[in-house]
Amino acid sequence: MRPLRYSINVTLDGCCHHEAGLLPDEESMHYWTAEIERADALLYGRVTYEMMESAWRKPATGSWPDWMAEWDIPFAEAIDRAKKYVVSSTLSEVDWNAELVRGEVGPAVRRLKEQPGEGLLVGGVALPSALADLGLIDEYEFVVQPVLAGHGPTLLAGLRERIQLEPVDRREFRSGAVAQRYRPMRATA
Repeated sequence: MRPLRYSINVTLDGCCHHEAGLLPDEESMHYWTAEIERADALLYGRVTYEMMESAWRKPATGSWPDWMAEWDIPFAEAIDRAKKYVVSSTLSEVDWNAELVRGEVGPAVRRLKEQPGEGLLVGGVALPSALADLGLIDEYEFVVQPVLAGHGPTLLAGLRERIQLEPVDRREFRSGAVAQRYRPMRATA
């Protein structure tokens, strides 16, 4: 069974919006490239899929845009070639190495997890909250940025129940960001 990992950048005050001043640097881009490469596939909701596609899909020209730093390109290449699953009730089709996931999210994601492999990586805001409520996330990875946003969507807002986590790893970046990994504590009988 493949584990499902939720990975996201977040500010110190819990904001997880991509415009909250969470500027990538070379070290963090290397980190995120490695995270994508160790996943069998990426799992996104419609909003995250469309946002990532608009930023990281290789242009038809075959050349990456001028705004990309040299250290952005390995990440762009990794996400561009990655298998993607898109959970959406509004999209009629997807491309960019993607497959549309329809129906109830719980059973659909359970089927993806039952396939052999190293793991699935979910990103975004709404879909991970639904998956957390269903108990389907096996690992949480938060890269906490030294920024206070003061506004915007917050991490896992609206969870129905508290999820107790146990730390499994921690890494500090030169920028002051800290990558923290947690696993849900399973109830013992």
